[in-house]
Amino acid sequence: MEVFSLLADGFAVALTPTSLMLAVAGCIIGTMVGALPGLGPSNGVAILIPLAFSLGLDASQALVLMTSVYYGAMYGGRISSILLNIPGDEPALMTTLDGYPMAKQGRAADALVLSGVASFVGATFATIGLMLLAPILARIAFLFGPAEYFALYLLAFCTLGGMASNNQRKAAIAACIGLGIAMIGLDNNSGLPRLTFDSLHLMDGVDFLVAIVGLFAVSEVFIFIESHGKNSAIGVKLGKITIPVKDIIKSSLAMIRASVVGFIAGVLPGAGASLGSFLAYMAEKSVSKDKDTFGTGNPRGVAAPEAGNNAAAGGALVPMLTLGVPGSGTTAVLLALLMTLNITPGPLLFQERPELVWGLIATLFIANFVLLILNVPLVRIFVKLLSVPAWVLLPGVTMVSFVGIYSLSGSYFDLLLMIGFGVLGYFLRKIDVPTVPIILGILLGGHMEDNLRRAMVISGGEWTYLFSSPIAIGLWIAAFVGFIAPMFLSRFFKKPQAITD
Repeated sequence: MEVFSLLADGFAVALTPTSLMLAVAGCIIGTMVGALPGLGPSNGVAILIPLAFSLGLDASQALVLMTSVYYGAMYGGRISSILLNIPGDEPALMTTLDGYPMAKQGRAADALVLSGVASFVGATFATIGLMLLAPILARIAFLFGPAEYFALYLLAFCTLGGMASNNQRKAAIAACIGLGIAMIGLDNNSGLPRLTFDSLHLMDGVDFLVAIVGLFAVSEVFIFIESHGKNSAIGVKLGKITIPVKDIIKSSLAMIRASVVGFIAGVLPGAGASLGSFLAYMAEKSVSKDKDTFGTGNPRGVAAPEAGNNAAAGGALVPMLTLGVPGSGTTAVLLALLMTLNITPGPLLFQERPELVWGLIATLFIANFVLLILNVPLVRIFVKLLSVPAWVLLPGVTMVSFVGIYSLSGSYFDLLLMIGFGVLGYFLRKIDVPTVPIILGILLGGHMEDNLRRAMVISGGEWTYLFSSPIAIGLWIAAFVGFIAPMFLSRFFKKPQAITD
């Protein structure tokens, strides 16, 4: 009962006119930020921090604004993913796998509504989990050391074939390409350049945003030009805009399962919403009876990653508030904001500043309802994007891609690199090599290498340390089974008459 009493005090803080106005404004701004390819929640929150100080907001109000932007951006990332096959941010990457095929079938509105409901379910579940389970789950996170994290990332790569492609070998090749790209830059330990070819522009590595915009946005333009728009969602005749009640009901269990998986992934420091989205999609496909339909427009392939990434976004707040350890890139920005305001997150924060913590939790509940109310009616506006003539839309997409990348780095080299990734993505799609494993390789490769090095330093170079705990052994077994099983199972379950893309 004490929890509900504290939550009531939190709503007293969150429902003040100023906090409520900031929450609504943050949701709207966050949705717009998430919909713009390349920005993402972490950049959106970082850009708006100066605004919080210039408005003279206190700690509670600043946190209300920033977390509303955070949740709004997680919702907004699905818009360009579904409509244009361009992920608005990293976690929205998985939504493209089934969201864009649904758009090409004329069901863009259904996909957007379904993703909005799934986002609401995942975010609400995460907020409840944050309220009830934060201290317990923070202790569980202590069980994950470098060996366990390395095995977790290995599991992600070993199961890429069953998720992103019908060909396990091509998926493995794509993952290796991504890991190779992740190695470009200065070595963290020795400071020596790796794979830079003596180019100063590559000393800091390849920016994830440059790769994702090139592989998805620019390559999509090339594909559209070659096919004259025959294999694109642009210009597709849209069906009647309704709420897909049947799809929502059929996907309800998928949303719940994905919310649990995503929340657990979010609680693990450093895992973040990207891994939560991936694991949620992978888990849902593994338990589904119609695995072959994933990647072709299966509604559960939209609901699972959306619920998973929003649940992970909420779960990432758990280690930030209870341990002072950011669970994702965005919570690292939020942690910096709290430190600037002379607030030290940790186990004592709930006792010393209860109005701050419980006001934040109450705000998250309010933000979820505001985002649901905003996003479902706005579907009518979003889908109009597909009705824009290609000769107007494609130059606009290209311009946004170039302006977005240049505004982030101010480097012409990044623009050339983006075009190079676009050409690479075009040729890979022509030979049916998936690009999702490349993106995940770039995204997770650095973390995987860091944890492997930490494990070797701790053990003095003893490789058996990687199998030193039951959690690590379980993850290694799952990784082995996840890589080998699809090669054998496909022989038994593949239908001879079926023709896949």
